[in-house]
Amino acid sequence: MRRLIAFLLLSGFAAAAFAQADQPLLQSVLAELGKHAAVRADFTQTRENPALDKPQSSEGRLLFVLGHGMLWQTTAPYQETLALTGSRSARIDADGRVHPVRSERGVSQVSQMLQGMLGGKLDEALRQFNVEASGTPAQWTLRFVPRQERVARVLGSITLQGDNYLQGIRIAMQDGARTDIRFAHTRDAGPLDALEKRALGSP
Repeated sequence: MRRLIAFLLLSGFAAAAFAQADQPLLQSVLAELGKHAAVRADFTQTRENPALDKPQSSEGRLLFVLGHGMLWQTTAPYQETLALTGSRSARIDADGRVHPVRSERGVSQVSQMLQGMLGGKLDEALRQFNVEASGTPAQWTLRFVPRQERVARVLGSITLQGDNYLQGIRIAMQDGARTDIRFAHTRDAGPLDALEKRALGSP
């Protein structure tokens, strides 16, 4: 997750806006995403890099609660839980204690953008990208291509895919590196446990 955030940060993803997408399709996608106030999903993240002998994979669980933030819980090959709640980022230890994360500058901006997207809202964002929207409201793809030359030299594209929920994110770098995040068993979250409520500041 931290590598994903770094990629998004590098690309300037937190500072851009939908300007050229298929507006009816885009509005339909945002409206559908915004229907789900609290969502759980399993995720698998795979990173491929020409410099690596084999892909690197991790897996875990995501909890998103509209207006409160999200928990990224990596379960393999290591265990780590990050709480991203608007302007606050924290790590949750094995005893459930919350430790603010101070060393990852910019995480708050990126997490707010992701939270906005999952909540069906994307402020004035993404002016640095051309956006291609394709498919239907039942099976859609949004592809972001950087407009600034200095960003385009590093980042090829970011592609989001989904149906009623966000199902996948692909980040393609110009050096051939690629990160794929796939979400499975996405569903309404149901009741939060005590730790989840405490971590997200939810009543």
